[in-house]
Amino acid sequence: MPAPVDDVVRILSPGPEGLSALRHLQDELSELDRAGLLRTPPVAAAPAGMLVLCSNDYLGYAGLPWSSADDAASGAGASRLVSGTHEAHLVAERELAAWLGTEAALLFSSGYAANVGTLAALARPGDVIVSDALNHASIIDGCRLSRAAVEVVRHGDLPSVEVALARAGSARRRWVVTESLFSMDGDTPDLRGLRELCDRHDAALIVDEAHALGVCGPTGAGLCAEAGVRPDVLIGTLGKSLGLHGAFVAGSSTLRTYLWNRARSFVFSTGISPMVALATVDRVRRAAADDAGRARLAAVTDRLRSGLRELGARLLPGSSGPILPWVLESPGVAVEMSQRLARQGVLVQAIRPPTVPAGTSRLRITSNASLSETDVERALAGFREAMR
Repeated sequence: MPAPVDDVVRILSPGPEGLSALRHLQDELSELDRAGLLRTPPVAAAPAGMLVLCSNDYLGYAGLPWSSADDAASGAGASRLVSGTHEAHLVAERELAAWLGTEAALLFSSGYAANVGTLAALARPGDVIVSDALNHASIIDGCRLSRAAVEVVRHGDLPSVEVALARAGSARRRWVVTESLFSMDGDTPDLRGLRELCDRHDAALIVDEAHALGVCGPTGAGLCAEAGVRPDVLIGTLGKSLGLHGAFVAGSSTLRTYLWNRARSFVFSTGISPMVALATVDRVRRAAADDAGRARLAAVTDRLRSGLRELGARLLPGSSGPILPWVLESPGVAVEMSQRLARQGVLVQAIRPPTVPAGTSRLRITSNASLSETDVERALAGFREAMR
């Protein structure tokens, strides 16, 4: 029987004695607020008519119906190791592996779970992980959980990677981990150079292709495919260009079996929805054939980038693809600009520390293939008004 309303209110709003052990939390929130770093929940969805230029739905698939998933169960029911593996999971994993040219793939519940679980399972004490300074939080946390020694190297600096690998020559094992398209700066590492260094120093290369899959490379298979590089471990998500949710790790069959046994974020989680798994098959096939969508995305991105630069927006010079970071002076300026844009009908969120380094607060502007020419010009007009 549901609790009476009065009881619910009392549970959600305890008296001072119930908060005594957590009274420091309000102090810390107040400090975040004073620093301009307090985050508050956004509205559930953008108001009708507002242009969304901050999603990762690069190909515009998120609004597509799940027609291919009508016959799939809504829930897995258990961990994949217990009774939660459905045929839809296996079909989706085979489809992902075929798309990326790997032997196998394994579905995870999220990109965070895939990175944390994979790194913590593969690396161990006595190993050295060489990690780019701007790697995603999920990579950072996976490195920490592995208890391996971590060498954080300057962003995109190949000589620093080489020095770190040489210094790790006596380690039990060596690992190099990077994003292929960095989520906040929108730039790319020298993947061929990293592969060569890993081969020379007997290290494994782990690449998170979350923001490149569907967007870059032949059939949208990512920047590794474009560079002709085969990472030892490829991590990707379903929640960006494919417009779903969940993630996967692709590589050898041995890697898949190992993660099946040792990746705690996989072993101890309920399997992703079979409906999502079956929809993944349709989205992978759609993305692989969607050269027109990628061309449209490139055209929209080029117009946005050139238009913003004409207005004087300070876009990071190394950014490419659909991520256009506009670095501003401070967290407060970034928030104010975001609010001004919202009043012009353009939704772009302010990104502040600790998501990005101190002094680099920004608007992370993203393009997507569903924007029309009219949308793009309207967005640029909104930026023009907001910058006055």
